[in-house]
Amino acid sequence: MLLDIRRLVQERGRVTLTDLALHFGRDPEAMRGMLDHWIAKGLVRRTVDPGCASSGCGGCSAARSVEIFEWVRPGSV
Repeated sequence: MLLDIRRLVQERGRVTLTDLALHFGRDPEAMRGMLDHWIAKGLVRRTVDPGCASSGCGGCSAARSVEIFEWVRPGSV
């Protein structure tokens, strides 16, 4: 499964934790643990998008942040 995760992140370039969990049918916490393997190897980077709550539009109550995992190309760290 680790190779499948790596391949998906590499193909897409960026993917959210939610998308990964849905794609593989796994709990987000379990996915996070598997992604830690690739983060430790320097191939994936975790970023956090604060979500739309920072824009101050007041249009919804989706004030949670989104975890994004990005493929790190060799030499771009």
